[in-house]
Amino acid sequence: MSPVHSLRSRSRLVGLLAAVTASGITAGVVFVMSNQANAVSAPPGTACAAVHVITARASTERPGEGITAAMVSRVVSTSKQTVSRASVDYPATLTDYARSSGQGITALRDQLTKQVQQCPNQKIVLAGYSQGAHVVLDVLGGGGGIGLGAATPPLSAAVASHVTAVATFGDPRHVPGQPFDLGTATRDGRFPRSAAQLKVLAGFADRIQAFCDARDTFCDSGVSTTVHLTYMNRYRDDAAKFVVGKVGG
Repeated sequence: MSPVHSLRSRSRLVGLLAAVTASGITAGVVFVMSNQANAVSAPPGTACAAVHVITARASTERPGEGITAAMVSRVVSTSKQTVSRASVDYPATLTDYARSSGQGITALRDQLTKQVQQCPNQKIVLAGYSQGAHVVLDVLGGGGGIGLGAATPPLSAAVASHVTAVATFGDPRHVPGQPFDLGTATRDGRFPRSAAQLKVLAGFADRIQAFCDARDTFCDSGVSTTVHLTYMNRYRDDAAKFVVGKVGG
């Protein structure tokens, strides 16, 4: 993508987000444009890589890793271990956010369970941006409620024990003051988690970094779509370093 085209695309992107916010349509989502193709599989001849990264993309992104690919690629390039990568196959739509996120939770739970069955010694990393962050953390801590549909249970302990590191960005279910929170946000997101859900997530606190900054339209109920769109600019390297450290280099 040329610099001029990229600039024009970004301008349209910010305009779309502003329109969504102004119209009051269910939020917790982000429009992004990405040239990232579908996530690659494990290296040829490797049945199970040492580390497996699963990414849940943001709303309206094309299937694949989306904007979070920048962080995943940094993990792949800096880890000394074999790393495979995959993405969650879910709608990631804006028009029916509750149903989309619910389908994402089901899809990721099933994907994780199958991955653990196939590669029981693998260290699994989860990454998510905006609606994808919502999906990732709801799988671990349980989801639903607050206009998001029926409650969903937390991931089983047998599967969750294989999750070694989690990095999320702009989660619309953010609640400030959690032991895994990073960033400058001080307010609840659009769909704050319940005390019961947060209690479960606290058990994963040493494995999670959840980035949310002040004024983010979705995770801090603020007024800035720019803040929401630029976490990779600010935290890509920090998140990748955290992940690589958790998986053991």
